[in-house]
Amino acid sequence: MKLKIYLILSLIGMLLLTPGTAAYAADVLKPDPAFNTGICIIIAITIFFLLLLLLWLIRLARGLKEDEAARERNGDKWIFRQINSLDSRQLDQLISRRNHRKKTINKAKGGNNGFTAVMVLLLVLSSLVTHAQTPAESKNVLTSPGMIIMLTLIFIPLVVTVFLIGLKIRNVAVKSRYSRVKKETRELAEAVDTDDAIYEEIIRRKQALDYHLTNNELAGTIEAEDSKGILLNVDEVHGPRFFASKRKAAHKHQADPKLVKLIMWYLGSAAFWLVLGTSVGEYIGIKFVSPYADHISWLSFGRLRPVHTNMVFWGWSSMAMLGLGYYVVSTVSNTVVYSIKRGYYSLVLMNAAIIIGSGMLMAGINNGGGEYREYIWPVMALFAGGIVVSLFNYIQTIAQRKTKEIYISNWYIVSAMMFLTVIVTVGYLPFYQDGLGETIVQGYYMHQAVGMWFMFFNLGLVYYFLPQQLNTPIYSYSLGILAFWSQILFYTLIGTHHFIFSSIPWWLQTVAIVGSMGMLIPVFSGTTNFLMTFRGNFNKIGRSYTLPFYIVGILFYFTGSTQGTAEAFRETNLIWHFTDFTVAHSHLTMYGIIAFMLWACIYTIVPRLTGNEPKQGLVGAHFWMALIGVLFYTIPLMIGGTLKGIAWRDGKPFIDGVVLMAPYWLWRAIGGSLMWASHLVFAWNMYVMFSGHKSDPDIRKEVFEKLDTIPVNAEI
Repeated sequence: MKLKIYLILSLIGMLLLTPGTAAYAADVLKPDPAFNTGICIIIAITIFFLLLLLLWLIRLARGLKEDEAARERNGDKWIFRQINSLDSRQLDQLISRRNHRKKTINKAKGGNNGFTAVMVLLLVLSSLVTHAQTPAESKNVLTSPGMIIMLTLIFIPLVVTVFLIGLKIRNVAVKSRYSRVKKETRELAEAVDTDDAIYEEIIRRKQALDYHLTNNELAGTIEAEDSKGILLNVDEVHGPRFFASKRKAAHKHQADPKLVKLIMWYLGSAAFWLVLGTSVGEYIGIKFVSPYADHISWLSFGRLRPVHTNMVFWGWSSMAMLGLGYYVVSTVSNTVVYSIKRGYYSLVLMNAAIIIGSGMLMAGINNGGGEYREYIWPVMALFAGGIVVSLFNYIQTIAQRKTKEIYISNWYIVSAMMFLTVIVTVGYLPFYQDGLGETIVQGYYMHQAVGMWFMFFNLGLVYYFLPQQLNTPIYSYSLGILAFWSQILFYTLIGTHHFIFSSIPWWLQTVAIVGSMGMLIPVFSGTTNFLMTFRGNFNKIGRSYTLPFYIVGILFYFTGSTQGTAEAFRETNLIWHFTDFTVAHSHLTMYGIIAFMLWACIYTIVPRLTGNEPKQGLVGAHFWMALIGVLFYTIPLMIGGTLKGIAWRDGKPFIDGVVLMAPYWLWRAIGGSLMWASHLVFAWNMYVMFSGHKSDPDIRKEVFEKLDTIPVNAEI
């Protein structure tokens, strides 16, 4: 009853405070083009803490309600539940009490002076805010000293008040629980005194608790003849465990050594381009904070930015995907790769394209600045040639499969490679790229490269590696097929949503927006399929160093893809486009989805191919630095990009947006540094997996193989 009164009074106080605050905010907190970002952040943090306090209050109230309902749920069995929860000493007390009845009644009394003071503070604050006069309008009203003082006087007491209310409710909850337990204990003691059946149950429970083994039940009394005992190779922990114990990787698979070597070359090249490409990205990210770091044309932002993007796109992501694809395509087809030699041809062509293309970009030789197609056509022809060689290799491998069906992974992988050949062809043929045609082709090329090459290929990899890692079949093959065809239908239409309000025909812009909405179908169906595959297996995440990469990639797949749909609408595009929000979005997808999924697959399969696995602590360091880094990178850029877009909409000069972004670019540099450092850890883990020492099972296997060929008295 006390709790209900306190809650009612608290709500009355908050309601009295709310109208005054709302009226004040309606007059003062008007949209102001010159608003202060720091004040907005402080207000947001304050509201966040208020929400946390509210959740705390709700949790306390719910706990009280559950305590009150517990007795009713248990019914007549509550006495026996109480008996089973008692220890031997407490049972002794009940037994002795039956012979020596003693009653002790303690009533908890607590005043409400503190709560009354809190309510008085609430009423005073509400009266102050309600009767506050509206200050004169000012262009910088939120940055004025008076406003800062007023906000401080409002928010600090508000937070303190809610916190004090929470403490009061917590004390009420503690007293209520104490009273309930004391009441139940007293009723139990009276039942033991008056009911012989309950007393006999107490005796039986006491005997059960006092029973002790003789320690000879399993061993017997005869001395063991085995001097070594049963336990062997027992490891003792002499220090504290700083890292959670993870399961070891599966034993080394019996794979074709030539195929393993080919895959390692692809993954090794990918890791090299990841470190080098993100080192370039780290440097140009720092230049946002220190723009006068150099005055060399080859190191200018305009030249290094495409070097960074193309190196991580075509070098890291594409090569890692192809290397993993050689394993998946042959494994799910239950056959060998059609031609290992063709795999090396593809590897050489792709590496040559990236080396030559990067050098040309730094020298200022490019394709006119089209995003993600800065390589000139001869360079991209080399890369496309490598893709075509591997595509025919994959198709011929699938054609000689030993299974009747084609598993869904091969659907996604082969389709992605077919789409890439189409994308490159459309993007580089020149005869229809005049005027607006070039803009339309640019939107098609850029977006299809992300969605129909990187995303499509990675989904195919996850459809194999995730069920294999969970030891659980994919939840729904039908959902996978739905996602497959719906992504082909809708994603190929959405490229021009990057050119809303441009000279492109209005109907074509509308088609792109409709296609972006349609992309919710494959995203929702794919995410549901992956999460339902996790169903019943979420407990495995804490014991695995690969599953966290999968779950983060899946969550980013959902959030990043739906964010892309939200960006496509005309209202949001008007604010977010051409701001740093799109930079955050591209990293949320290409890094949060593609990179995390690739890392998950690499950490899954490489230890099984080489027999060597990295230090689990270093894998954890890689995961957390990459995750925290991408969050530090994307969230500030999304906030800053939104504020910049609003400032532009309100007619602010461009330079004001540059000044506004300064602190957010600092966070970008910090997050990028964490991401780059995680790549160094990943490169070391790759080195360990590639060139680590042979494991004990491998050495033991070799020794046993020599036993049949070596004379008995010879040394092994």
